[in-house]
Amino acid sequence: MKPSRTWVIVVAVIVVLVGIRMTIGQGMARAYVERVDQSVEVKANDKHGASTENWTEWHPVAPKKFEAAQKADPSQTKFAFSWANTIGLWLAAFFTLAIFSFLYRDNPGYRLAEAVIIGVSAAYWGVVGFWDTLVPKLFGALTPTLVHDQVLPSLPAPTNGQVVAMYFALALGLMLLMRLAPKGGWISLWPIAFIIGVTAGLKIVSHVESDLVAQTVATFDPLVQPVVGAEGGWMLWPTIWASLANILLVVGVLCCLTYFFFSVEHKGVAGRAARVGIMYLMITFGAAFGFTVMGRVALLAARIEFLFDDWLWLIDPAGKRIVEVATAVGSMLCWW
Repeated sequence: MKPSRTWVIVVAVIVVLVGIRMTIGQGMARAYVERVDQSVEVKANDKHGASTENWTEWHPVAPKKFEAAQKADPSQTKFAFSWANTIGLWLAAFFTLAIFSFLYRDNPGYRLAEAVIIGVSAAYWGVVGFWDTLVPKLFGALTPTLVHDQVLPSLPAPTNGQVVAMYFALALGLMLLMRLAPKGGWISLWPIAFIIGVTAGLKIVSHVESDLVAQTVATFDPLVQPVVGAEGGWMLWPTIWASLANILLVVGVLCCLTYFFFSVEHKGVAGRAARVGIMYLMITFGAAFGFTVMGRVALLAARIEFLFDDWLWLIDPAGKRIVEVATAVGSMLCWW
């Protein structure tokens, strides 16, 4: 069977199953919001008098609250169905399935989802960088009056030192954009070198303090770590465990250093210490790898829960809906 025909069949089966699920019980994948009216008193200033600003916010709410409110008062307006959130829910489910489809093989759906994710991420962080960095820090320092009056009324007035620094940053930013010019791309190398150099200088200090100095200081702690209780006496088992942890730390540091000390042949005592150091390294690497894998598994579990809970309404761990989940699951199984 050709790959294109296979994908047509897979998509058709998914569409049929989703269509059947939508006809069972109260359907699936609907989002509701709660109307929240907000207001704030604006104090008078030199240009404007005192006033009250009112606006409305729509907060996501569980379907159970909407159904209860509709049952109590069908004409209520506090809770409402949200087309925007519902469309976003369906798009999230589509892109999740499109990304999962790569487990079988590369396909147009996966490439579409990949392009959308990259494009949306770039656009989002571009907007965040503009409003969180350029506007308050660059434009706020160069044109403080304009930014204060039109964009950020709470922006503090910049100092002279900040203004000079922002002119320097503006020059570096413009030089960096020369990378896009047909000629003169070499100019962008100067701000790149400046960014890398400053970042390396700042990071090396923090890493030396947090990694090298802190861990070195920890090896100088007493091997016996007394844990004092509320009555002032030593607590036996907490003291034993704290002391054992410190002893293992010191032994691990010495053995790992021995493993990387190549001026002495790894035989006898040095060889045994080096083998212990290898064990420490393997345990450390295994724990780091396991932590990374568990983080990815947690992300996978979250997406699967999203599909079965928020989208298909086949599970309800948080009790967000009134209808029994078993009804929908049983109906799907009976149909199958």
